[in-house]
Amino acid sequence: MGTFPMAMSLAASFVTAIELLGNPAEMYLYGSQYWMVCLSFIITVPLASKFYLPVYMKLRVTSSYEYLSLRFNTQTRLFASVLYVIQMVLYTSVAVYAPALALSHVTGLNVYVAVTVVYVVCIFYASQGGMKAVIMTDTFQAAVLVGSILLIVHLGEKFVGGAGPIWSQNYITDRLEIFNLDPNPTVRNGFWPVVVGGTFYWMTMFCSNQASIQKYMSVESISQARKALWVSCSGLILIFTINFYMGMIMVTHYKDCDPIKAGNIKASDELLPLYVISELGHYKGITGFFVAGIFAASLGTVASALNSLAAVTCEDFLQGALGISLPESKGAFWAKWVSIGYGALSFILVFVVEQLGSVMQVAISFNGMVGGVTLALFSLGMFFPWSNSKGALFGATVALALVMWMGIGQQIYIASGALAIKEKETSIELCPCINVSIMNENKNITNEEEHISFLYRISFLWYSAIGFLVTIILGLIASFVFGSQDPENVDPDLISPPIQSFLYSLPHNIKEKLCAPLKLNHNAKNNVQLRGIENVNIDLSDESIPNTSGTEYIRKISVMTA
Repeated sequence: MGTFPMAMSLAASFVTAIELLGNPAEMYLYGSQYWMVCLSFIITVPLASKFYLPVYMKLRVTSSYEYLSLRFNTQTRLFASVLYVIQMVLYTSVAVYAPALALSHVTGLNVYVAVTVVYVVCIFYASQGGMKAVIMTDTFQAAVLVGSILLIVHLGEKFVGGAGPIWSQNYITDRLEIFNLDPNPTVRNGFWPVVVGGTFYWMTMFCSNQASIQKYMSVESISQARKALWVSCSGLILIFTINFYMGMIMVTHYKDCDPIKAGNIKASDELLPLYVISELGHYKGITGFFVAGIFAASLGTVASALNSLAAVTCEDFLQGALGISLPESKGAFWAKWVSIGYGALSFILVFVVEQLGSVMQVAISFNGMVGGVTLALFSLGMFFPWSNSKGALFGATVALALVMWMGIGQQIYIASGALAIKEKETSIELCPCINVSIMNENKNITNEEEHISFLYRISFLWYSAIGFLVTIILGLIASFVFGSQDPENVDPDLISPPIQSFLYSLPHNIKEKLCAPLKLNHNAKNNVQLRGIENVNIDLSDESIPNTSGTEYIRKISVMTA
């Protein structure tokens, strides 16, 4: 698979209708601070490329969670696999609800009927072909997505009088802020939660997400994967920037009549569909192109998610846990039915998701709750050769319980209306036929969030960081309590290369105190044969896969017994 298609597919899988609808609404309601997440992309890519990617490319695992069984044990692998299944089923529910919402506004179709139509298309699409088919179609869908939002921005900017009035109105309404340095963790969109918390969040997507790692494995060399990471990063920054500028256009257009306060729409995620239909709908083909862009944004994510869920189920559950051997002739058959099953389950959860408020906040909260914990499991294995399976599972369990408690509690308070988030000022003074009671209702809103526990008020952008740090800290403490892993028995291929280099560079006396390996040891104890993993003797310096035609490669990996 080529570098560019994989890069486009990687970017398309991260840019769903959640971002397409959520980012303009984010700009409209809360300002430009969240745009600084683009800085998180720039920080995340080198970290993924340097610390995590070399391990995956050398092992060439089908399911990324196979790494956890090699480094720790089968129970750790299954724990992470179950978390991934929960995360992606919920995430796809949100990703499909968003385009269904837009479709219902454009066509007048009942939203539940629209959800059904979207899922039928998504399940059919995702269950056909493998990851290569997903990657190639994602490339086309990325082009449709970018084309649709560029056209809307061009027409919208023209209608409000150009870039000057847009920047002026957003400056006047105090929406142009990117350095809100308030250290309070309850601040929803400060610089620190967006950049620092956002870095942890996007590391979970680039460094430990099965859908992403599957795509890395589709290219032949690590240099291709690294180039693809930077190309996808550039694509994400471009799309996020266009989306936020689209939000700035809507701030200018609705400066005297906020459709949310006026009661024209019920949720902020309906803002962009309303704008396209009411202001640009008289142009032939615009609404259709907009819907195509929405679908393109979601189909890529849903297809990648369902495909990766099928891979995890077949590799980790059927073959790994249950020991069921799936011949190659039947593998594709089972993968299709597994994809259909997950699609149906995700469809059911859509009706829960619609009650949870902003689609973007819900999606990031879901991913943050489990993504940080999963990332920490891989990081414990790759960065800390002393960690063992008992410590990893203990730390992950406690961290998961904590972030789930925080996240679910916050969503309950938001759904009940008890937790309100301060929004930027908007006006309804020039709205036609506005109900006076609505104006009075908006003026009398009070915020009683001081009575809500501090844990429930922490910004959802911190969930990944909290899950990661709690897992790492408790995992290391518990590992030493239960009896730390002897680094000499850890296969060096399971440790991140920069960490290996650092440990081997330490003075001899410090190595002895840390029980670090005194030299490279490729003959770790308890080696077993692991078949089916290519790229056995890859040299990361030349970054290419050896020709394996006619040769069966067998790789020896040490089994962790702790």
